[in-house]
Amino acid sequence: MFRLIMPLFFIIISIVYLVLTFDLPKAKIGNANGPLYFPALIGFFLLIMSVIYLFQEWKKRKEVIEEVKQLLTGRTPYLIAATLILIFIYAFLFERIGFLYSTMLFLGALLFVVNGKKHWLQNILVAVIFSIVTWYSFAELLSVSLP
Repeated sequence: MFRLIMPLFFIIISIVYLVLTFDLPKAKIGNANGPLYFPALIGFFLLIMSVIYLFQEWKKRKEVIEEVKQLLTGRTPYLIAATLILIFIYAFLFERIGFLYSTMLFLGALLFVVNGKKHWLQNILVAVIFSIVTWYSFAELLSVSLP
């Protein structure tokens, strides 16, 4: 039954998405329903694909999922928990200290969790260079305002 959780989740998401799509405001110029077509198409496509996914997983519902067993062994639970904690810290710091510094801290900490202390120079360089290049690309080249 564990296999059916994700298809059911996506079916619920697609239904909520479709309901919210039909609440979009009508266009004042041209076709009144124009802004509705593309989001509704995406919603219907997601719903159809989710139902197909549900049927595929229903056929395999008795099989053991080896990937789930692997998630619960070794270092993986630690990596998942550490990543989730770092994401929450990143979200908390993002508005307070800005994109550049919070991204450096988040990426640096995540790289230390994944790669360990042995690759400390590589972790720091990747975190700093990636953050600066990303900030420069968005803030300066694309003129996107970042916190």
